[in-house]
Amino acid sequence: MDIAIATPLLGGLSPQVFMRRYWQKEPLLIRRAVPGVEPPLDRAGLFALAAHKDVESRLVEHRAGQWTLRHGPFARRQLPSVKQEAWTLLVQGVDLHVDAAHQLLSRFRFVPDARLDDLMVSYATDGGGVGPHFDSYDVFLLQVQGRRRWKIGRMNDATLQPGQPLKILAGFQPEEEWVLEPGDMLYLPPRWAHDGIADGECITCSIGFRAPAKEEVGREVLQRLLDVEEQAAAPVLYRDSSQAATDAPGRIPATLQAFTGEAVARLTESPRALACALGEWLSEPKPAVVFDAGAPLADSAGAALDRRTRMLYDDEHVFINGESYRADGQDAALMRQLVDHRRLLPAQLRRASDDARHLLDDWAQAGWLHPVAGESEEAP
Repeated sequence: MDIAIATPLLGGLSPQVFMRRYWQKEPLLIRRAVPGVEPPLDRAGLFALAAHKDVESRLVEHRAGQWTLRHGPFARRQLPSVKQEAWTLLVQGVDLHVDAAHQLLSRFRFVPDARLDDLMVSYATDGGGVGPHFDSYDVFLLQVQGRRRWKIGRMNDATLQPGQPLKILAGFQPEEEWVLEPGDMLYLPPRWAHDGIADGECITCSIGFRAPAKEEVGREVLQRLLDVEEQAAAPVLYRDSSQAATDAPGRIPATLQAFTGEAVARLTESPRALACALGEWLSEPKPAVVFDAGAPLADSAGAALDRRTRMLYDDEHVFINGESYRADGQDAALMRQLVDHRRLLPAQLRRASDDARHLLDDWAQAGWLHPVAGESEEAP
């Protein structure tokens, strides 16, 4: 992807300009963002996917001013009739299960993969929606079938309607309103209130982004650092040979408090260790992801990452599905090609060192990447 070239996906803006002007700043309505768009799967396919126990799905209904929420999986008989109004089926992580959804999500890789989360598909009958709400993350709302009316506004009041199973804003005040046709898309920064109502039967794709809280990042990274510390060395025990007799036995000794501070500081004193723990956490697959075993790569074939594989890199490491590897020189360049393009050509594979090739074969046998035949020999 050339991030300097204007694209219909962003309303004639280049990714560089969009990120500078709109990302986390202002909403943007984009007409004909994806001309001729097709749903990544049809209604029947979405209903079938919602029946799987390893797929996160929700059913939302709105009747007489009251909302109901149920969580899947759903057998087809558990879903309302498509002739019934005002219900919505939301299916998360469709990109993990459907190639067309994964390809659609890949159009948004002008944002770092560490931030890109998943593609949700929502099906709604006439009048269906999930009520006025806000998200704490960026989202692109792409209409892929039928029509949906969107109302948006600044989130001045976060008060929620009481007694509802959904987080419905009580004082939503829309500022703008549009009807989106297939191919139209709406970008919303975090905490912009919005309400989408189906105008007839419709399907909408939501491209969501990962926005971890500072506390979550700290907790996850520290836990990984602690796990490594416990495996790496014998414990350093607290000693207090200079401790005097005390007549205040309930007081925590200052020396023990200092020992604790040193222990925590030691965990985080290495920038390399912090970066490694962060990369491992960010590259963890979704909890329900299971890979099927594969086979080693053929010399005449290229390789492509499985759509479920999460792979990232920093200056010294590559990270894949929660694991980290040191990489430098030509092998590091090769691995970064694999991450950024999610594939390697046969000519590129032949340039891999023996160590890198063994690693790639291991990943292929784990099902993390797959051989691809018939690739052009021209490297990207």
